[in-house]
Amino acid sequence: MIERPKEISVAEFFEKNKHILGYSNPAKALVTCVKEAVDNSLDACEEAGILPDILVRINRVDKHYRITVEDNGPGIEKDEIPRIFGKLLYGSRFHTLKQSRGQQGIGISSAVLYAQLTTGKPTRVISKRRGESAWLYEILIDTKRNEPEVVREEKIDWHRPHGIRIELEVEGSYVKGRRQSVYEYLRQTSIINPHTRITFIEPDGEIHEFERVSYELPKIPKAIKPHPHGIELGNLIKMLKDSRARNLKEFLIKEFSRVGDKTAEEILRKSGLQNKHPRAVTREEAIKLLEAFKETQLLPPPTDCLSPIGGDLIIKSLVSEFKPEFVCAVSRKPKVYSGNPFLVEVGLAYGVNTDRTVLLRFANRIPLLYQQGGCALTKAVESVNWKSYGVQQNKNELPNAPMVILIHIASTNIPYTSESKEAIAGIPEIVEEVRLALQEVGRKLKAYIDKKRAIQEKRKKEGALLKIIPIIAKKCAEILERDEIDVSKVLARITGKVHIEKVVDSKIVKITVSNFSRSKRKFKLYDSGKVWDLELKPFEEIVISYECEKPSTAKPLVDGLDPDLISGAEILTF
Repeated sequence: MIERPKEISVAEFFEKNKHILGYSNPAKALVTCVKEAVDNSLDACEEAGILPDILVRINRVDKHYRITVEDNGPGIEKDEIPRIFGKLLYGSRFHTLKQSRGQQGIGISSAVLYAQLTTGKPTRVISKRRGESAWLYEILIDTKRNEPEVVREEKIDWHRPHGIRIELEVEGSYVKGRRQSVYEYLRQTSIINPHTRITFIEPDGEIHEFERVSYELPKIPKAIKPHPHGIELGNLIKMLKDSRARNLKEFLIKEFSRVGDKTAEEILRKSGLQNKHPRAVTREEAIKLLEAFKETQLLPPPTDCLSPIGGDLIIKSLVSEFKPEFVCAVSRKPKVYSGNPFLVEVGLAYGVNTDRTVLLRFANRIPLLYQQGGCALTKAVESVNWKSYGVQQNKNELPNAPMVILIHIASTNIPYTSESKEAIAGIPEIVEEVRLALQEVGRKLKAYIDKKRAIQEKRKKEGALLKIIPIIAKKCAEILERDEIDVSKVLARITGKVHIEKVVDSKIVKITVSNFSRSKRKFKLYDSGKVWDLELKPFEEIVISYECEKPSTAKPLVDGLDPDLISGAEILTF
């Protein structure tokens, strides 16, 4: 007898296939639970215009771990709490085209399901909205029906004015000092979300504070309509069948972004279609419409559906975390794949405390810790010829240099390789944009390395001159039977520096400033409480004289010039 097929719920499916969602082993499961809760907190805070303040605590409880994640977000409506935490594929963002950490409504409910599967205990949720009472829920998931099962519901007192607290007791394995750990996930989250403050308490009681480096909230992305370039045939046919527009022209204007009256008429003309009702369009006519999209020049998709970090904040985060000797960042213009807008941002920090390149991968401000080798972002980095930018690299590997490469993809629909959101699929448009961004920061890195090498070579030559010229001057003075001269000005002339010579005669101070470089130099000069704003042309010399009751014999101070360009003075430091 053949058993009759029967329908299963999505909760039952993931109950038996939890590895798909990132719960493949105890250590990874612990990271995934924290990740899903923190991602929810960040989204909620940003949408409410609140600077996120997140507490993450992990406690050892018997043979399990209790994960507590608490935020200062807006809280959740009481009636929505059970469904948000106890029903898979329940969310508000799946049909919305805008950048968001969560899209499918699986994340936090999958963590609740994992806790239920491994310990049999319900998840505790405390939610409080501003001006309202706090509510405590204990939630399980009825996997056969994919519906929440409320074990406990109670109004309580809570110290926060608003926010969410979630407690999950799970089977897991806590690891320290690994690239794939809770600590590393939170550290990278703070790097890519510089406006966030995270407090992390480990099972052994050690406290880590990831302070915010910016008080500027990210721009809230706005929902947009699909862009005609890159739309797929199946999606177009579905949109035509579901449209309520009266004719094709109205359909094109209302259902797509960057399509106005003239553009719609041009598309219809190129496709050779009559302005008929959308539902009457056949498959063959839809193909013609799709070809007309490709032949029509359109503006790029609106950028307000995305929320890039921005080069300045990427640089600020990299400097705060890694203290590099050189850092740069680029943000590419938005592009489209399959009708989905996306943009690429890349940051590079060189001269950090590491033996080899560290690659940080992010998608919609979420760190990607796993499957680095199978990610298109990694392949893109390996495909760049880094030797041409002054760093060593073995074939098809990451460059061998003391640097950090940060790659961030922002999109309305991130093409993950799996539901666990660990790696980016090899979409050609995305890979090409990543390569172009990497090449752009690579050129900036090469300019820095070339300049650094030139400075080192110059210092090496100057060092040789500093040893030889004084000896020559001394010998010449002996031969000519004259007093020895100060060779510092001679050295400054040879090496192309700004030379400052100070002479004190009783109460009169005379400062001679000579620009022996080939460029105009603008700087401030400080001496005995006085300050001068100076601007000298190449090979120009000026003399400053002043009277002082008790003149200092110390060297003058200079602000606004590189230390390597100064002779006879000190750089002003604060």
